Amino acid sequence: MNNLKKPDFFIAPSILSANFAFLGNEIKAVIDAGADWIHFDVMDNHYVPNLTFGPMVCQAIKPYASVPIDVHLMVEPVDDMINAFASAGADIITFHPEASKHVDRSLSLIKVAGCKAGLVLNPATPVYVLEQIMDKLDVILLMSVNPGFGGQSFIPSTLEKIRQVRSIIDTYANNNGRYIRLEVDGGVKIDNIAEIAKAGADTFVAGSAIFGFEDYGKQISAMREQLAKEGRI
Repeated sequence: MNNLKKPDFFIAPSILSANFAFLGNEIKAVIDAGADWIHFDVMDNHYVPNLTFGPMVCQAIKPYASVPIDVHLMVEPVDDMINAFASAGADIITFHPEASKHVDRSLSLIKVAGCKAGLVLNPATPVYVLEQIMDKLDVILLMSVNPGFGGQSFIPSTLEKIRQVRSIIDTYANNNGRYIRLEVDGGVKIDNIAEIAKAGADTFVAGSAIFGFEDYGKQISAMREQLAKEGRI
């Protein structure tokens, strides 16, 4: 198991910051600029105080997405939405444990639907919720802001939480021969992405740090230059 290779770094632009009037074109443009995943934030104005996209939007953008669609469900209850987004074309589905009465069952629903499964930890959600479900996880997403709105600043204490989860993932990988991706969402920018990677993240959600600029390729290239300091590009 000692020669197990850690995952390459992935950049996942969040379309929450894209121009909704030209969403298909925005997705094609950011993929051409070097995106590895498309991050798709689903908010229900119940679990979080905002309202965004439904399954029909996911289905509409699927033909434009030549990379995986990473659906982050900020909805409660979550189980019905899992099946709806799997049918709409999601490749990866993550959700918050607070939004499910039975986390193991919700993860199983994602797997049965043919998608990769992940759990999302809010800034105040303890890491021990991962203990009994690692075998069902493909992704662990750490929120580095409180969910609900784009454009927030990175919460510095997330770095220690990233280190904690990185240790959990590495121990699991050494024992089981399989890595789980460690994704971070919230306030990720060119000037802090290397520090976030050094703490242990391998997948980076960025919204306004990409879509807030005219040249998406320049922003993603600058992020990769910073990540090069940690290797595994």
